[in-house]
Amino acid sequence: MTTLPDPTGVLADLDAVIANAPEGATGALWRLTGAARGLDANLVRLRPDAVIAEHAEPVLDVLLVVVDGAGRIDTEDGSHRLRPHSAVLLARGARRSLTAGPHGMTYLTVHTRRPGLGIGAGPAASPAAGLRAGGGGGESACLLHRVCSDCGRLATGSDARYCSRCGAGLPD
Repeated sequence: MTTLPDPTGVLADLDAVIANAPEGATGALWRLTGAARGLDANLVRLRPDAVIAEHAEPVLDVLLVVVDGAGRIDTEDGSHRLRPHSAVLLARGARRSLTAGPHGMTYLTVHTRRPGLGIGAGPAASPAAGLRAGGGGGESACLLHRVCSDCGRLATGSDARYCSRCGAGLPD
């Protein structure tokens, strides 16, 4: 995976990141880094016909832009074809699943950066805000650590270490 620490100026040529990624590499190929940034962004490659199971981001809106390949997104209002330069705004709380096409799909996700979690007394539990008792903060904004890089399945448990479909270890 490629990361660049300077959040100013031109960060990455995404075509070059895709072209220089090892053949068969899946998951995050590039991610935005830098402590002072207000956004998170990830360039994600799915293998052909991979599926990211239905899920929802409870707190943040996410912009998804297809960069290479094709596929489909299934949302509460139906199925939508995705191809290069398709952009989808995924509103917080909206349920969705992704399916890569026969040649795979690479897409960029962008969302507001979630502040890091601290140690200490957190807010009271609020299901409406996606918070757990004890201030755990709910699901992380990025679920890439729960996507199997071998088969593309999204692990349902936040503490999962292995893919329930193929048995591969999940990313750290």
